[in-house]
Amino acid sequence: MTMDDDNDASSVVSLPLHVVMFPVLDELQKTNLSEAQTLRAAFNKAEKENPGITQDLISGIIKSASTDVNITESLLRLAAYDCEEYTLTRPETEFKKLNHRARSLKQILSKIPDEIHDRAKFLQTIKDIASAIKDLLDSVNEVFKKHQAHQLLEHKKMLEHQKKEFVKYSKSFSDTLKTYFKDGKSDNVFISANRLINQTNTILKTSKTIGQ
Repeated sequence: MTMDDDNDASSVVSLPLHVVMFPVLDELQKTNLSEAQTLRAAFNKAEKENPGITQDLISGIIKSASTDVNITESLLRLAAYDCEEYTLTRPETEFKKLNHRARSLKQILSKIPDEIHDRAKFLQTIKDIASAIKDLLDSVNEVFKKHQAHQLLEHKKMLEHQKKEFVKYSKSFSDTLKTYFKDGKSDNVFISANRLINQTNTILKTSKTIGQ
């Protein structure tokens, strides 16, 4: 993989790419390094130019195999696993807190498929999600406070935009829950939760470069 490919990869946020496809390519790399690197670069480029194409590909493979797997639900469960792409390793306290709170939110969201049909448990999970969302927003604000405009540079506007998008997806998730209690369509809850997770990961990716 070239340096340009690495730089392209840094801007791609895709849970299916990083928790499903890349681990497969990691295994291929053990026997065919060149082929694995070529495929990794190709998937990076394809996902960057056509967001969502990796999930579409995986869904197509599952359908062709006549396997009864709900890819949206499966991806939501996978959100609980730690992924290097979406993990902050910076030593500053505010970034450690942001990483911890983002991880907590994703872990709570990943429990939805197991708890959505148990009303009592699901109602508690909803409360936990609301609290985790507030905590994450507080952490983003703390990063802004500790790293003023002259340090954030071009990343400031990007993070501000991503914070607004996170709030938008949080409200959308809340609206989806209200609808779910009327129509019982759990797939829409899974889709909305995955969007919120994706936006959380986007914030983490951007935060890696702030002030550096």
